[in-house]
Amino acid sequence: MAGGSGRNVPLVAVLMGGLSAEREVSLVSGRACARALREAGYEVVEVDCGHDLPARLAEISPDLCFNALHGRWGEDGCVQGILEWLRIPYTHSGVLASSLAMDKTRAKDAYRAAGLPVVESVIVPREAVEAGHVLAAPYVVKPNAEGSSVGVYIVREGANAPRLAAEMPAMVMVETYVPGRELTVSVLGDRALCVTDIITEGWYDYDAKYKAGGSRHEVPAKLPAEITEACLDYALRAHRALGCRGLSRTDFRWDEARGLAGLILLETNTQPGMTPTSLSPEQAAHVGMTFPALCDWIVKDASCNR
Repeated sequence: MAGGSGRNVPLVAVLMGGLSAEREVSLVSGRACARALREAGYEVVEVDCGHDLPARLAEISPDLCFNALHGRWGEDGCVQGILEWLRIPYTHSGVLASSLAMDKTRAKDAYRAAGLPVVESVIVPREAVEAGHVLAAPYVVKPNAEGSSVGVYIVREGANAPRLAAEMPAMVMVETYVPGRELTVSVLGDRALCVTDIITEGWYDYDAKYKAGGSRHEVPAKLPAEITEACLDYALRAHRALGCRGLSRTDFRWDEARGLAGLILLETNTQPGMTPTSLSPEQAAHVGMTFPALCDWIVKDASCNR
């Protein structure tokens, strides 16, 4: 595949870093993807994204952008809108799917419309959360539009109302706590890859996700066939309900005591992590796809206006 500007190979701008709370994770993801793409034969430039991104892309003139950004401005439709305006093909989901998936409340509306299982949640001012329990404990408090377990509080039975960090937004989501095992499924195009069981000592928080040894991944998960099949089905339906393209990853909690009724869909990530401890590359490897091959597939799926 030759580049669109007369180059022998496409020039891929890997977008990383950015301005969100997940900047450091994005830098690790971006560098890993850049190495893999070079190994796959692409010409690559790494772009640490700031407010000057449109000018930098105009100067670089890439054939396409590999979006390795995480969090706000990178996976919520903002960067996707810039790339649509500049008419530069880009990887992963488009503007609408990205913004919809990042907004946990609206994503739940899409899941419900598709017949997918979710739990009760409300959006309330942070002052209301600190003043008293707005849902029966146990419950979870988190930003409505962040990822990587940034700003997540678990309020157990008998606990006082939480004191939230100053960085928390003015309006937050309060959601019924779902007990059980942490499961996840990556979708690549029209294929759900497999189920991973994420095993931790406690809550699957930011450190458990990204620090070496923070969690153990069982791939594939040892589950009843009914639960495995449901996870794969729900993940693919969530991907389609949100209008995702390329790679996505959907997270679940499963309460074994309740069987299939205990399987709850939590959220869909349109920019799954691509770090050494990330889940989607592990699942791709399980089905026979090396990391460079995965990145190559994602690049070849890149487009605009989808």
